[in-house]
Amino acid sequence: MTSTETQVTRAVDSSDPDWWRQAVVYQIYPRSFADSNGDGIGDLQGIISRVSYLTSLGIDAVWLSPFYPSALADGGYDVDDYRNVDPRLGTLSDFDELVAALHGAGIKLIVDIVPNHTSNLHEWFQQALASPVGSAARDRYIFRDGAGPDGSEPPSDWDSVFGGSAWAQTPDGQWYLHLFAAEQPDLNWDNAEVRDDFLTTLRFWSDRGVDGFRVDVAHALIKDLTEPLPSKTTLPRQSESNGEHPLWDREGVHEIYTEWRKVLNEYDPPRSAVAEAFVPAARRARYASADGLGQAFNFDLLQADWDFGRFRQVIEENLALADENGSSSTWVFSNHDVVRHATRYGLPRDPEGAWQDGKAWLLSNGTEPTVDVELGLRRARAAVLLMLALPGSAYLYQGEELGLQEVGELPAANLQDPAYFRSKGAEKGRDGCRVPLPWTVGGLSFGFGSGGSHLLQPTWFGSYSVEAQESDAASTLSLYRKALAVRRGLQTGAGLEWIDDVEWALHFTRPGGWQSVTNFGAAPIELPDGAVVLSSAPLEGAKLPADTTAWLI
Repeated sequence: MTSTETQVTRAVDSSDPDWWRQAVVYQIYPRSFADSNGDGIGDLQGIISRVSYLTSLGIDAVWLSPFYPSALADGGYDVDDYRNVDPRLGTLSDFDELVAALHGAGIKLIVDIVPNHTSNLHEWFQQALASPVGSAARDRYIFRDGAGPDGSEPPSDWDSVFGGSAWAQTPDGQWYLHLFAAEQPDLNWDNAEVRDDFLTTLRFWSDRGVDGFRVDVAHALIKDLTEPLPSKTTLPRQSESNGEHPLWDREGVHEIYTEWRKVLNEYDPPRSAVAEAFVPAARRARYASADGLGQAFNFDLLQADWDFGRFRQVIEENLALADENGSSSTWVFSNHDVVRHATRYGLPRDPEGAWQDGKAWLLSNGTEPTVDVELGLRRARAAVLLMLALPGSAYLYQGEELGLQEVGELPAANLQDPAYFRSKGAEKGRDGCRVPLPWTVGGLSFGFGSGGSHLLQPTWFGSYSVEAQESDAASTLSLYRKALAVRRGLQTGAGLEWIDDVEWALHFTRPGGWQSVTNFGAAPIELPDGAVVLSSAPLEGAKLPADTTAWLI
């Protein structure tokens, strides 16, 4: 399929307020997508230069990970200024040009917003450090006196997500809370100035044409810091908190998002929003409510091994939850925080039954156990056709359309993730899925830019490049392009009906006669009646091979 043919099929009503409900959203990690000036860091002009590529994929929207000024203590999620562009990535004029280029191609733009914490270089935090204890400047954050007779101990024994204490001491002896890196001080969302400033930020980007927001750590804003602070040994597990954990998923957070929704609804069409909220499935509905953010990430398939029973359970549960709250589900297999699923699916299952997240494999520098690359890619191709056939929105992560494997062999000297440093090497971190994309078969950085790349690309990257796959009708890139074009023609209502006719097969129909069948078993299965319009791997006569998905009408 040529780029022109794909573009003809992708006209979208830009005024549709429900465009997000069944959209295909492509996540761009800007520092690793395309580098326009050869400094080794991807930038906005680099993305602009690749808009034709994004158009050829047939996506509906781009989700742009943080592009704000940042010291990169956490890959851009430590924000110095919420209403500007990191000068290494471009300017506000470049951002406006990107919006225009995407909109001109019929592609929406969703941007990350990071409300739980600023960076330690943010103007507010610098003011707080320069202000006395008890000042208004410090009240924007969470400062506490230390424990012990001289205040030299942290106020509590809580751990940060990245390891080590969740508290850092300032030169005057007070401590501030940081649930993530020490360079990411948590904001005090009981402070009216904090709330008002983020409403200003929502309007700032919405006025520049942004179509939606992805809300980072949406479940952490409200905290109960009533003293004495409890010990970590008495804290409920986050996954079972039911709104009672002092740090995560407290009921008060929804008051904030009700205010956000009022601002988002000031625009025509209303700006969309999706919550990153690691909460029990039943509690996601509040974040996805019509008077809240409207949608919340469902990471259940991302955290599932390639397994018939688990996939069926996740799909049924999340479609039911979406029906209950009038939202639509989200489906995702990879993002900037996890080992790429083409690699995960090629690793042996955990003998204890835990999800195979690939972290132990990363610690071996990608050597143990051996990845079955062919199997992993086969399953990844089957998975994307299954996902794209489901009602709801699909989120793709840059490079998965190339079948990219995780880079497990990054040397310690090149690692950037604070999770690696704060855990003292107990975790290797997330850099392996953030390695800059390969665009060409050869060259200093495989076409990423004229210079090197900020994370080292392995020699095998060229064989996965866009150039290597562009004219190959059997390539993974071609599969994604065909799938997105066919999906656009078949997609109608959000219904789904299961057909339980073959063991180990996920078989369902969508309105209009569209059928999807995925074979999770070890042997080929008979296909149902209908014309096969697309399959993730060649068929065996009239049979669907193992680890393969087919669409029929």
